[in-house]
Amino acid sequence: MQTIAANQSHISIGMIGPEAIVRKMLQSVKKFPTFEPKIKIFDHNEEAPELARQLMNEVEVLLFSGLLPYQLALKEIHFSIPVLYIPILGTCLYRALFCIHDKYGLDSISVDSVSRRDMISALEDLNKLSTKVVYHQSALLPSRDELLQFHRRQIEQGHVKAVLTANHQVSDELTRLGIPNEPIIPTEQDIDISLSRALLSTESRRNKEGQVVVGFINVDQFRSLAENSISELEVQRLKLDIHRLLLGYIESLEGHLTQLGSDEYFFITTRGTFERGTQGYKFIPIAREAEKLLNVTLSIGIGFGRSANEAGTHARVALRHCKDAGGNICYIVREDKSIIGPLEMTEPHKYDLSLIDTELIRKTRDTGFSGTSLSKLIAYMTRTGKVDFIAPELASVLGLTVRSVHRNLAALLDAGLIEIVGEDKVKSRGRPNQVFRFTFIEQLIRATNR
Repeated sequence: MQTIAANQSHISIGMIGPEAIVRKMLQSVKKFPTFEPKIKIFDHNEEAPELARQLMNEVEVLLFSGLLPYQLALKEIHFSIPVLYIPILGTCLYRALFCIHDKYGLDSISVDSVSRRDMISALEDLNKLSTKVVYHQSALLPSRDELLQFHRRQIEQGHVKAVLTANHQVSDELTRLGIPNEPIIPTEQDIDISLSRALLSTESRRNKEGQVVVGFINVDQFRSLAENSISELEVQRLKLDIHRLLLGYIESLEGHLTQLGSDEYFFITTRGTFERGTQGYKFIPIAREAEKLLNVTLSIGIGFGRSANEAGTHARVALRHCKDAGGNICYIVREDKSIIGPLEMTEPHKYDLSLIDTELIRKTRDTGFSGTSLSKLIAYMTRTGKVDFIAPELASVLGLTVRSVHRNLAALLDAGLIEIVGEDKVKSRGRPNQVFRFTFIEQLIRATNR
C-alpha cells in the first residue's frame, strides 16, 4: 500500500485501486485540470474500505478502480460524498475479449464481474454468440479465493478453455498456475468517462459551472500589419474579418464579445462552457483559424476569479504573460494566481507543460529569474521540446545580454533548478560553452509524459 503524490488543482478526488490501473487513472486525470488527485494503491481488494476511510475527509469525490472494491467500501462505510467506480462496459470489455480471442480463442470462457446481458451484447457485436460462457454467480461479494476456485474448477473439469476476470489478484494467480486468462482492465476511454462523471458529481464543480470567465484577445503586431497594408480599405476589411471570426468563436462559447480598440477584444463566458470549448484548458481552436484564414496571430489572456472584477484583473495579467512570451500564445491565471499555459495554439506539440504552479514561479523568481523570462522560456520549450541551452542561445531566446544570462544561470544553479550536463565544443579558439539543462522544466515534461 502506498500513496502517489499528484499535481495541484482545485477539486480533490480520491482514486483507489491496484497500481497498474491507478497509473492509468493518474495519466487520464491530467486531462481534467480542475482535479487534484489523491491516490491510494492496494494489493488486495479488501484494503479498499480502509483506504477510503483515510481519504473520505480529504476529498470531494472518490473513484474506485472497479466494482468489487467499491462494493466492499460501501458495505462498511456510510459516505457523505459522491462515490463512483469504473464500470466494466464498452471498450474495456471489448479489449479483453479481443485479447483472449487472439491468445486462446473464444470457444469457451468462464467470466466474473460481467452481467449476462453485457456479455451477450458484446459477443453479438463481435459476431461470437456461439461462444460458451460460464458465469460466476453469487449473491454475496466474492472473495479472491472463491473466484479463483470457481475458475480453476471450470478449467480443470474441461468446461472452458480460458478465463476472463476483473480481479487482478485472481488473474495473477491464474497466470502463476499456467491457466489461460485475461484480466479486464479499464481503457483510457472508460477512465475518462468515469472522471467526467466524477467531476460533474461534485458540489465545487456545480458551483464553478456558472463562474464568470473573462478574456482579452490581442491581435499581434496589428499596427505593423496596418502600416504595411495597401490601403485603408484593406485595413478596414481585415478588422471586419477578424471581428467576424472572433464573434463566431465567442458565440460557440455562449459568451459576449466587445471590441476595445483596433487590435484588442474583451469577452466573457462561463467556466463550464469555456472548459469544454478548450478541451479541458488545453487548446484554443480560434488561434489556428485566425492564422490559417487571416494570416494573423493572437495573444489571449484568460482570467478566473471569485468575482468579475478579479477575473478581469487576472485576464490582464495573463495577457501580459502572453506579450512577454512573444505573442501567439494563451495563458490562464486562476483564482489563486497560479498559471495554466501555454495552451496549444496551432498543431499539438511534443510536450504538454500546461500547468505552471505557484511554487515553481516563486522558486524561480527568488533566484532573480523573472516571470517574463520564465514565460518566454516555457513558451519556447513548448514549441521546440528543447531542454538544454548554452548561455548565448538562452540570451537570444530571452532577449537578454549574455552577461545577464550568466548571472541568472549562476543563481539557478545555486538553487538546484538547473544543472551542467556538458560542454559545447566550438571550432573557434576560446573556452567551450557549458551546456545547461533546465532540470525543473524537464521534470515537468517527465511528469506530463508519465
